[in-house]
Amino acid sequence: MNHSAKPTINPAQLMAGDKRTDFEVISRWIAPNAHVLDLGCGDGSLLAKLTLDKNVTGYGVELSDANVHACAQKGLHVLQQDLEGGLTFFEDNSFDVAILSLTLQAVHKTEAMLREITRVGKTAIVSVPNFGYWPHRLSVFQGRMPVSKTLPYQWYNTPNVRVLTMTDFEQLATDLNCTILDKVAITDEQEISFLPNLRGSLAVFRLARK
Repeated sequence: MNHSAKPTINPAQLMAGDKRTDFEVISRWIAPNAHVLDLGCGDGSLLAKLTLDKNVTGYGVELSDANVHACAQKGLHVLQQDLEGGLTFFEDNSFDVAILSLTLQAVHKTEAMLREITRVGKTAIVSVPNFGYWPHRLSVFQGRMPVSKTLPYQWYNTPNVRVLTMTDFEQLATDLNCTILDKVAITDEQEISFLPNLRGSLAVFRLARK
């Protein structure tokens, strides 16, 4: 696929999503002019932000008709595809960075997805809600499933099919022969360094296959 074509992004098109804290961390980890693949790209807010801020080229992959339309309205290159079907249409190391932003917990084939993003991307960035966050633990202790800013759904209408902690993700990365290059825990737009698995509501990882 041709990664050289770069869409023209109007800053006024950016949505409120570009203020998401994990977007700031992701952007910090991406080099200018990188080729990126944003999997489960939603309305394209992150890809548009990276295009403006870092002059990236690349693609988004999204299933929802409404989100694909929103991406097209921003002038982004987006492929309508179900991630559960894999990424066989991309060759190994096709992109400098493959991104999975608050999407992994909604994927059934978790191991396969991580293998694929570390295959097509020279590095991968994954952000996930951290079920180990202490208010989440407290909710479970009190007999209720947690509802929070990073887990905003009730148990009966959530799109999430997986719950995981930072420690769970690190173990899975190790099991799949991946190296975690960086990790950040975030709560209320603050990065957490002390007891991150307990105090962070959201985790962002940068990893690569060994």
